[in-house]
Amino acid sequence: MLLGALFFFVLLDATAKHLGQTYPVPMLVWARYAAHFALMLVFLGPSMRFRLVATHRPARQVVRAVCLLGTTFFGIAALTRMPLAETTAIVFAAPLIVTLCARPLLGEHIGVLRWIAVLIGFVGVLLIARPGSGLVREGVMLALGGAFSYAAYQILTRQLSPTENPVTMLFYTAMIGTLAMSVLLPWIWSGPMPGWRDGLMIMSLGAFGGIGHFLLTRAFRDAPASVLSPILYVQLVWATVVGWIAFGHVPDGAAMLGILTIATAGAIIAIDSRRVPAAGRHKA
Repeated sequence: MLLGALFFFVLLDATAKHLGQTYPVPMLVWARYAAHFALMLVFLGPSMRFRLVATHRPARQVVRAVCLLGTTFFGIAALTRMPLAETTAIVFAAPLIVTLCARPLLGEHIGVLRWIAVLIGFVGVLLIARPGSGLVREGVMLALGGAFSYAAYQILTRQLSPTENPVTMLFYTAMIGTLAMSVLLPWIWSGPMPGWRDGLMIMSLGAFGGIGHFLLTRAFRDAPASVLSPILYVQLVWATVVGWIAFGHVPDGAAMLGILTIATAGAIIAIDSRRVPAAGRHKA
């Protein structure tokens, strides 16, 4: 289920990258959340009803949803300017940022190994975004914005997950994203009117995102996070393969080394975190 979720996320990114050459990014972001919201209402609304919005911490749910909305916006905007693999790798620096913030915000003890992994990971980012890499500076900054937004989203997810229903958390991201972008819709709806083929591709953004997040939620419900977290970096493999097949782009040697470095650093952090429960959950 997790591998399937990661593949759907890459399909979402690749489709958004393709559509972003013709349609404005805000319109694509609106379509991604509106379709996701509609799917949840149709398939879960009749059975869950008010349980979809029942939460003990509504304000934090809203902030978390806004962070994911920012991740989506920055990510798609970066994808219109940069290759799929490099953009995905920079956004995947988010766990490194989470590690930096873990002690002050989550009260987690961070050992030497994880600090080393953070340094290694940021070296990977520099390898990808190095001078002479051919990447647009604006695209790199947008991807880093996506990484910081995603890091905030992950931190809030950790804070909410012990007490909140995962489906409710998923619904809030879809609802808040749809409402926020719908308010702006009169100002962001521009460009050519989509034909039936582009229209289906635009609607698929919500389907890919919704199915991906559903599979992700189910995977983390059925298996320990400590087992699944290192597997998340398979998304970098999917992104590289799909970027080659769909857009004919293969990262150069330094960029590929940077992608592998970020993946290795993230995997070290994920595997090292598995020792925390066994060591008595060292927390400040």
